[in-house]
Amino acid sequence: MGAPDLGVAPGRRVVVAMSGGVDSSVVAAFYARAGCEVVGVTLQLYDHGAAARHPGACCAGADIHDARRVADALGIGHYVLDFEARFRAAVIDDFADAYAAGLTPIPCVRCNQRVKFADLMDIARSLGADALATGHYARRVDGPDGVALHRARERGRDQSYFLFATTRAQLDYLRFPLGDLTKDATRAIGAELGLAVAGKPDSQDICFVPEGRYADVVRRVRPDADAPGAIVDQRGRELGRHDGIVDFTIGQRRGLGVAGPEPLYVVGLDAASRQVTVGPRAALERRRVVLGGLNWLGEGPGPMAGAHVGLRVRSTREPAPATVAETTPDRLVVDLDRADGAIAPGQAGVLYDGDRVLGGGWIARETPARAAG
Repeated sequence: MGAPDLGVAPGRRVVVAMSGGVDSSVVAAFYARAGCEVVGVTLQLYDHGAAARHPGACCAGADIHDARRVADALGIGHYVLDFEARFRAAVIDDFADAYAAGLTPIPCVRCNQRVKFADLMDIARSLGADALATGHYARRVDGPDGVALHRARERGRDQSYFLFATTRAQLDYLRFPLGDLTKDATRAIGAELGLAVAGKPDSQDICFVPEGRYADVVRRVRPDADAPGAIVDQRGRELGRHDGIVDFTIGQRRGLGVAGPEPLYVVGLDAASRQVTVGPRAALERRRVVLGGLNWLGEGPGPMAGAHVGLRVRSTREPAPATVAETTPDRLVVDLDRADGAIAPGQAGVLYDGDRVLGGGWIARETPARAAG
């Protein structure tokens, strides 16, 4: 078994975030076999009983048992920490509030930002570890201007989009040993090592959202956010009624309950008026993207106006050619070379220079364009 560069010398202590899946299990095995003192830590993030009924979840239920089994097989220490209250406050409540406000949040980024790379990192340091290692598919590259975050070799597995909010100080302490491997290679290594989780299916959807029903979570956490309102066209004319804007996201086509002479899409959500605006697909097209809540990982203090970058507005999209139009400490305006219809407020906009993550922010809300007439 050929291990990648682990970035920690033999005999040194490393904490591995173990979710119970094959990726983090193989990472723990790499460090254990390299002669490091490995401490596996699993965070219990939500209710065991609920997770047991949600196949493909992570960080609860059977996954905690799987992580413990792997740790025992590798002969390393393993701890389970109850972060349920912290996870609810930092991730689930934020998710529900964002949806209730008409945004489209990404809880995986918030989990990395507020729990895994904040609280867990503090725990790793308190244990005297030289690094915190995870099973993310991304690459940490040492360069002349310090450590940088790069895309994974296997594009279909790249998770750098979800890591854009990682700070430079956090990145210096983190290790991503799987960044140069394919998922098939990781599974093969797990099987070679005899790990029971080698063939375990990947987690699906958002871990705390069973079967992808986001609205169910929002209604349970924020029942006061569920109120009826109007569905209107771009001229403001009422076309129908809805039971709550939590049932809608920007770009949605199915389940609108209204029809027109051409297919209709959700092009705007106004939580204050509880109004859902629909229009043709062309109304979704945007060339200008405004980002707030910025985090910068590139050279210098921040992006320069006029810089040519790649802008990624969804984790499943390739970065699209774009130019930085305006920049302030807390706001960035980027112009795409070609209009894109997948730009949703609340999602992340991540800037790249080739494979390198320069930074990014959260897509700000824009008022949908009104139709003429």
